Amino acid sequence: MSSSPVRLTDLAHGGGCGCKLAPSVLQQLLADQPQTAVYTQLLVGTETGDDAAVWQIDDRQCVIATTDFFMPMVDDPRDFGRIAAANALSDIYAMGGKPIMALAILGMPLGKLPVETVRAILQGGASICAEAGIPVAGGHSIDTPEPIYGLAVIGLCSPGDVRRNSGARPGDALILTKGIGVGVYSAAFKKQALPDDAYAEMIGSTTLLNRIGATLAQDGAVHGVTDVTGFGLLGHGLEMARGGGVRLDIGYERIPFLMQAEALAEAGYATGASGRNWASYGDGVILPPGLPAWQRTLLTDPQTSGGLLVACAAERAPALCAEIEAAGYPRARIIGSVASGDPAVRIL
Repeated sequence: MSSSPVRLTDLAHGGGCGCKLAPSVLQQLLADQPQTAVYTQLLVGTETGDDAAVWQIDDRQCVIATTDFFMPMVDDPRDFGRIAAANALSDIYAMGGKPIMALAILGMPLGKLPVETVRAILQGGASICAEAGIPVAGGHSIDTPEPIYGLAVIGLCSPGDVRRNSGARPGDALILTKGIGVGVYSAAFKKQALPDDAYAEMIGSTTLLNRIGATLAQDGAVHGVTDVTGFGLLGHGLEMARGGGVRLDIGYERIPFLMQAEALAEAGYATGASGRNWASYGDGVILPPGLPAWQRTLLTDPQTSGGLLVACAAERAPALCAEIEAAGYPRARIIGSVASGDPAVRIL
C-alpha cells in the first residue's frame, strides 16, 4: 500500500465512523428540531434515526438522499477515498434504493498535504462511484484543520421497496452481511500494530458495496434493514428495536467477526467511540452475566462502511443468507431473532 509523506491519521483526532457524535449527544441536538411528519410526501425523515431521507414523488418513484463524511482511518489516500465513498453509498442501499449520482464533500488542511495526496483521495472516491455505476457530479471544498472527505448521494426506489430500520416484526430472523471489528482494526492501525493481512481484510470489507440491499428490498420477506456503522452492532440494533417496538435477541457466538478482531480487542485495541457508544445506550442492552469487557467492546465497536442488519421472515432466512453470501458477502450470517417485548437488544 502507498502512503503520503505525512500520515493522514496523524492529522485527525479520530477516524472513519468512529468520528460520529455519540447517540446521546445526537439525541440532545435533535430534541427541539422541527417535526418532519407534516410533509406528507416525506416518507422517511428524522423520526427513527433511519439511514437516509425518502421523498415520494408519485406512486411509482421515491428520491432517497443522504450525506456522510469523516476523517481518515487509514494513511493511503486512495483507500481513504474508497472507504468514505462506499460508506456514503451504503445509506442508499440500506433504504432499498439504487444511487444515481453523488456530490463530493472535501475539507483539507492547506499546506499540510500535497495536491497529489488530495487528488488521490478524490480519485479513490470516484473509483467506488464508478463501480456503483454513478458519477461524482460536483461537490464543495473548504480549508479545514483536519482532512475530511465524503459524499452527498441521491438514489431512487419504488415506494414499495423502501426498507426502514423500524420494520422488524416479532418472529423475524436477523441477518448480518459483513464481519464486525473495523473499529478495532483501525485502532490497531493508528498504533501501527495492524498486520498487513488484517489491513487487506479491512480494506476489502470497507470498500465492498452494500448493493445487495437494493436486491433484498424487492423481497417481501425482508421487513427491515439498517446498515451497521458508527454506533456499532448494539447501537444500530437498538435503533431497530426501538423503531419497531420489539426486542432483538442476538447470539454472540453467531456474530461474524473479522479474522483478528477478537484477538486485537482482547489485547486492548479499541476506539474511544466504543466507550462513548456504551455510555449512550447501555441501559437499553441486556448482556449475559460475566461477559468480558473486550467482548462488549466488539459489540459497541464503530463500523466504518459496515454490513447490513436485515430483519426477515424466519422461514426465508436460510435461503436469503445463502443468496447474500453467493452475491459476494462471505461473512453473512444469521445472528439472531426478533421477539415481542420492551425495546432492547439482548445478547445470548
